[in-house]
Formats: sequence, C-alpha cells, structure tokens
Amino acid sequence: MTSIIISSSATMSPRKRHLVPVSSRRKAADDYFPFNFLPVECQLHVLSFLNEVDKCSCALVCLSWSCLVRSWKLWRVADYSRRGVFHLGQEGLLVSNREFERWKAWVHHYTHHLISRRASLLTLKASFDLGDRFNKWSELLSHLLNNVHCRDLSHLDLNWTFTLLEPLDLKVHSSSSSHQDSITKMDQVTSFQELLTELTQSCPRISKLRLHFDWSDVSVSLLTQFQQLRVLELKYFWVFKGVTPSTLQTLTNSLPNLKSLTLHILVPLRNLGISYTLESPSLEFLDVSPSRGLVFSCLKLPVLRELRAKKIVRGITLDRRTRLRIQHRWPCLYHVLREGTPKLQALNNERLLPTWREESYGELSAILEQSCYCVQHLDSWLW
Repeated sequence: MTSIIISSSATMSPRKRHLVPVSSRRKAADDYFPFNFLPVECQLHVLSFLNEVDKCSCALVCLSWSCLVRSWKLWRVADYSRRGVFHLGQEGLLVSNREFERWKAWVHHYTHHLISRRASLLTLKASFDLGDRFNKWSELLSHLLNNVHCRDLSHLDLNWTFTLLEPLDLKVHSSSSSHQDSITKMDQVTSFQELLTELTQSCPRISKLRLHFDWSDVSVSLLTQFQQLRVLELKYFWVFKGVTPSTLQTLTNSLPNLKSLTLHILVPLRNLGISYTLESPSLEFLDVSPSRGLVFSCLKLPVLRELRAKKIVRGITLDRRTRLRIQHRWPCLYHVLREGTPKLQALNNERLLPTWREESYGELSAILEQSCYCVQHLDSWLW
C-alpha cells in the first residue's frame, strides 16, 4: 500500500493577516497636503521661496505646476553675479576659455529665460564690463530691461567695470599703455551713462543702489534723478579721478529720502588739503571708512545716528613744513561732529554716551586717533 506523506506545513492553516479597517486604508491614500486646492496666490507664495533651479524642477512635475512656474510673479530677481550650478559657492576662480564660454552661454540662456517668463524684477545683480565691445554686455542688459517689467525694480547691484569669470588670457592682446587704458575707461563710462539714462526712465523706483561711480557731472546729474533712493553705496572707478566738494554736496542735497550712504573715495595727491562739506536732512548712517584722504570741514546732518570713518595710511612721505601746512587747513573731527550731528549715537561701532559733547575729547580720544586727520591726531610724516 502506497503511503502518501504530507508535510506538516501543508496541513497547517495559512498565517492569518491582521485585518486593517477600510477607513485606515483610505487615510493612507489621502494622507497628503492638497496643494492644488489652494488658491493660486497661495500656491505662488509657497513656490516663491524656492531657488531658480528648484522652480524649474517643479515645472516638470505636472502641467498645472508648469503653468504656475511660468508666472511672472515667481521671477522677481535677476542675479547674474552668481556663477551657476557648476561654480556655486566658489570664490576667486581662474577659469579657462572653455569655462568662460560655458558661463557666457548660461548668461544668454538665463536672459532668454527671464524674458520668456515675463519677469517682474525687484532685484538686479550683475557684474559685466560695459566697455567690452566684443561680448556686448551693455546691449544684453539693455535688452533685458526693455523686455521685462522693471518698473518696480528697487534693488540694483551693478559692477560695470569687471566681467565675472573672464579668463585673464582674453586681455593679453590689449595694449598696456596709459593711452589705451584711458580709451577703455572712457568706453566704460559712456556705456555706463547710457545704461544709467535708461534706468532713470524704466526703473524710477530704485531705493537701494550699489555700484562703481565715475563722479562726472553727467553721472551725478543722472544719479540725482532717483528720488526714491534710501541706501546708496558708491565705489571706486578710476583712482586718478577726483571728486570736487561741490559735486559731493550736490549729490547729497538732491536725494531727499537718502538714509544710508557709503563712499569709496580716493582723494588724488594733487588734491591733498581739500576738505568737504556734507549736508543732508534725512541721512542716518554714513560710512566713509573705505575712503582715503576724505576730510570733512563741515557736516550738517541733523538726524545722523552712526558714522564710520577711518584714517588710512597711504605711504606718502611729506616733509614737516608741507604736512603742517596741509593739516592746519583741517578742523578736528570732534568739533565737526559736535556742531553738525546733534543726534549722533555711534562712532566707528562704538556707542557714545549722551554727554560726549560736553567733554573735550574724553572718551573719543582713542577713536579720534584712528579717524581724524587734524594736527592733534596725526603726528606722522607718512600718509
């Protein structure tokens, strides 16, 4: 008789599965945030916190998100100063011609992207040599401004003297003569003034401005047309270009809403001994610490609360007679501040006591040694 052997495992009943309520299974399927059911304005607000790369990734999710990302409300910043994803977070790079061409292609693609999205810009950051006739960066910025909505542009950070990531060997062919350098500088100034003229017409609401400045009468006249300016930083352009006292006074008097001013001014050797007057009914913060040789003879700043000034040694050796003749023209900074800044509260990041005006130097003596050019505080023949 043939025996049939059946394994015990086959005779055992299968393992019972735990029963899951139907309501719990439905909850797992519906456990997500109903983003698409939010109002469109709320969806756009959420997406506005993403960077540009993430926004483009979101556009690939579905058709509705793609339509959202195309909204001009998500493209409020044009930042040409960043190096792109392939150089993100790296400073001071020396790149090859190939890398530069790659970056240049990204710049043109980025410009086309902003125009196609009909961007409504609030911030523009760029670093281009506007005198470069080969790459025509000036035309690129002009093309951008003419094809996007920039009426509400409020923040402009522009370095128009230098192109980001430009290889050094691209400039080898240029002449090193001073005459050729002068021509290059004039090309830059001309292109800058053309761009500044366009900005006065298309972006009248700029309130924060940071750029290199040539201090010509034309440029000063154009700059004073930005009547909404509240924060202004003017950097060096050409070290051989001086700034007259009347020019500086005209600029500050013509900007009624200016709250913060930072100046990078290098007074040429031929102008040593010149002092400046600064007037502004609205200025609250003044930083002249990056400047060299900038001395104030009079300040009329009734609401100024903080001043930063630094005396920088320039390595100029003067004989005692010449030095004293120049220094005797300058008043002490303490007297200038006491008479012209009634609400001053901080000097060179140091909090001032309410009684600082009643004392002769007193607590300010150490600070004045670092910032005042008068005879009492400058006992050196080396400038």
